[in-house]
Amino acid sequence: MPSQLTESELFGVFEQHGFVTNSPVLAPILRSAFKAAVASDISILLEGETGTGKQILAQAIHRLDQKRNAFPFVTVHCSTISQELAESELFGHRRGAFSGATYDRDGLFPTAHRGTLFLDDVNDLPMALQPKLLDVLQRGVVRGVGSDREVTVNVRVIAAANAPIAKLVEEGRFRADLYYRLNVVQLALPPLRERCEDLESLILAFARRHQAIYPNINRVDPALIEHLKSSHFGGNIRELEHAVQRMLFAKTEGTMLELPDWVLQCAAPDPVAGKGDTIGEAARHLWTAIFDDGMPFQEALRLLEQRLLERAVRQSGQTRREIAGRLRTSERTLYHKLRSHNLTRHTTA
Repeated sequence: MPSQLTESELFGVFEQHGFVTNSPVLAPILRSAFKAAVASDISILLEGETGTGKQILAQAIHRLDQKRNAFPFVTVHCSTISQELAESELFGHRRGAFSGATYDRDGLFPTAHRGTLFLDDVNDLPMALQPKLLDVLQRGVVRGVGSDREVTVNVRVIAAANAPIAKLVEEGRFRADLYYRLNVVQLALPPLRERCEDLESLILAFARRHQAIYPNINRVDPALIEHLKSSHFGGNIRELEHAVQRMLFAKTEGTMLELPDWVLQCAAPDPVAGKGDTIGEAARHLWTAIFDDGMPFQEALRLLEQRLLERAVRQSGQTRREIAGRLRTSERTLYHKLRSHNLTRHTTA
């Protein structure tokens, strides 16, 4: 039982599954997470700023769930889900259900059957989809688009939000009944600036993770840790990991990451993006999907193109001529792109 674990043992259990911490601030949070993992069927809501480790914690909970860890952990990125194709992506579809549906698709809920469905950035879930999600959570069945048959699904739902959902409920931007359904256990992850005692262990963990860039790092300069604490490092865990990668890349000798290594990586120009570089920002987000979520490069590019076209369709008009004009491309090229992403039915010639 969780109460039988010492604080040190608790930290060790979660570190084995990728969530690294030695902070007393996180001890009660991890104790609740452990208890929820053992309970298996309880819905969990993780709240915290972007980059605080919500997905890593969700994966750790899944792996500690003895009932479900042999089955899939499926992630739904709610902030990028297409409203037009949301039901198909979540619940599946039958061949011929709509233009471009050339094969049967199970959907992410059935794919996660007996495992865990992780709803990332659930605060960005479209309002139109929220009652349908609530119905699935309450009844445990899904019906694919174009199907007249309901399929039973048994999933544990872990949702993550980078903004307080209670406030969104007050503002009428999130359904209260769905919020209460997701919020059986609420865990609020503090930002890294509130758990500075984790800096050294995190840096070493990232150095081990990326030892292919530069191996043999086994120490962190105390001066580096003091510098990060005194300068009130404002990034979160994701930013710290990227900084460690840059330090490793520039490293040429030694087994310790030192303060000069940090200063060097801070001074180095970002080869991907500069201040105000929107393309660079998009590239950084794409790299995050590839690096953090394990998404194949070609799949990341395909989804990026799809999301861009969906946004163009929503914001640039309803005719292909209008959309092509905004994208500075030909109608013919646009048509083939839209067709490849099953978006032709949303536009007119």
